[in-house]
Amino acid sequence: EAVQKSSPAVVNVWTEELVAMRGGNPGNLDDFFSDFFDPRPRQRSYARTSLGSGVLIRGDGFVVTNAHVVAHADKIKVTLVDEREFEARLVGADSELDLAVLKIPGTGLPHMDFGSSDDLLIGETVIAIGNPFGLSHTVTTGVVSALHRVVRAQRRTYEDFIQTDAPINPGNSGGPLLNINGELIGINTAVHSGGPGIGFAIPIDRARTIVNDLLQFGRVRYGWLGI
Repeated sequence: EAVQKSSPAVVNVWTEELVAMRGGNPGNLDDFFSDFFDPRPRQRSYARTSLGSGVLIRGDGFVVTNAHVVAHADKIKVTLVDEREFEARLVGADSELDLAVLKIPGTGLPHMDFGSSDDLLIGETVIAIGNPFGLSHTVTTGVVSALHRVVRAQRRTYEDFIQTDAPINPGNSGGPLLNINGELIGINTAVHSGGPGIGFAIPIDRARTIVNDLLQFGRVRYGWLGI
């Protein structure tokens, strides 16, 4: 019942990034001979694509996902469970907490109810829905393994993560972590490189503050001391 209630609000996020490359493709004979006869350096580009997941949080088309899913993207597409596809616009992103907000056109779209992550219990059943390895709307279950985890990755430290053993794989990033009522309690973000069964999600109570800032200002306004 929780999955049936929530899965229409889970989306696939596809991104394309144009990467500049000096010279031609060495495996292409046309490029090889062209470079041989005209050795002046040439700038080419190729498209690099990636897949992730996201959550519709409002009926007017606002989607929450991870910032690393859409980082450097030149084109973003969002696909719903009924296979409708939309070009998405990046509203704002925050790399510190790895959250981003996208906007797709439309009204009356399915969206997910917010739960609370403040009253989670270790051992509580949770559900993950996402797009692992391109297999859309895959559902996995597990428990809350730990709370308030500190995770160090890519020269950055993330604090206050929910740890879960619900299987999370590449492509699940940005998808929802649900309680058994089908309410959004976290945003699936990372897996431990040491082995399966260790995944991490951003608690929704913390994410909600970041999302509100992105919706209102397009960026997160952090407090600071001018000294």
